[in-house]
Amino acid sequence: MTLSDTSGPVLYLGIFIAAIVEGEISFVAAATLASRGLLDPIGVIAAGAAGAAIGDQAYFYLLRGRLHRWLDRFPALSRRREGLVRRIQRHQIPMVFAIRFAPGLRIALAAACAYANVAPLRFSLLNSLAAIVWATGLLVIVAWAGPALLSKLGLSGWWGAVVPALIIVVLARLLGRAERRTLEQEDAPPRA
Repeated sequence: MTLSDTSGPVLYLGIFIAAIVEGEISFVAAATLASRGLLDPIGVIAAGAAGAAIGDQAYFYLLRGRLHRWLDRFPALSRRREGLVRRIQRHQIPMVFAIRFAPGLRIALAAACAYANVAPLRFSLLNSLAAIVWATGLLVIVAWAGPALLSKLGLSGWWGAVVPALIIVVLARLLGRAERRTLEQEDAPPRA
């Protein structure tokens, strides 16, 4: 018997909502349950990808058009606007994909894309594709690749899924911190 047999769509609705709000931790937990056969992997991918895309796109659409008026109140940001917009316009595809793979910077990157007037259809399509790649990749690592590798090292059962899940969560948090530091250093005024 699986969890989905007893709880039905409620579990997948929970994965969907959690992916809108947070992302990695809840999705990795669901992927761990899928690795044990307690959740349907396709349902986990569908719910996680849909929630992730909706969460990212909500910020983008909420900030489109509004961000210019608000940010123009800050002279330091206003002076940097053209360079920022030019950089985002030049790297639209990687920028939109980075939203899904940059924990801790999703809102900032979606806001930057809104500020740079990335075309809404382009943003939605690329972000949806990135969400599917993100969900599928995480599920494959946590549910199959990680446990297969760890079973060769003598770890099996729940540990085979939990260890890759923990590694992903820790790496995502470290990556998010490193990316925030890099952005802070780029935005810091030059030293004389």
